Amino acid sequence: MNIRKASIQDLGQLLSIYAHAREQMRAAGNPGQWKDSYPSSDLVKKDIQNGSSYVVTENGEIFAVFVFMIGDDPTYAIIENGSWLNENPYGTIHRLAADGRKKGIFRCCLSFCEARTDNIRADTHACNRTMQHLLETNGFQKCGRIYVADKSPRIAYQKVVCKTASTP
Repeated sequence: MNIRKASIQDLGQLLSIYAHAREQMRAAGNPGQWKDSYPSSDLVKKDIQNGSSYVVTENGEIFAVFVFMIGDDPTYAIIENGSWLNENPYGTIHRLAADGRKKGIFRCCLSFCEARTDNIRADTHACNRTMQHLLETNGFQKCGRIYVADKSPRIAYQKVVCKTASTP
């Protein structure tokens, strides 16, 4: 699998992948995280325009989308019932969604992010057991609770990547 920046020409496919993800969330007992219109077409366009939207492809076909940003995320400024592992510069994974046709999407995205920073944050809804499992089995630690723009709570996670020195 390969990862590239999303382009505006990908918009229809990305919206379709997000619609599929919303259906899967509802089916898995998580009806409230993304509701019926999140992320909006305007938000997905903004992610593409600011260069933070990426797609996972194989043979030119898109299987997943995610947002990855390096820098302070205002959503993470206040954390309750815990604390971040550190206050070092970090990257954030947001809005990860796949169409369900490929396995290993999360690991592929995480490898991409880890190659760009050794400090990664993410968050998810308390009902999103799938994402909690993916984060926890891939080395993320629960750090506390944050609140997203609509004031709803999310479980905050962080992973500090241990880079080992290569041996000669």
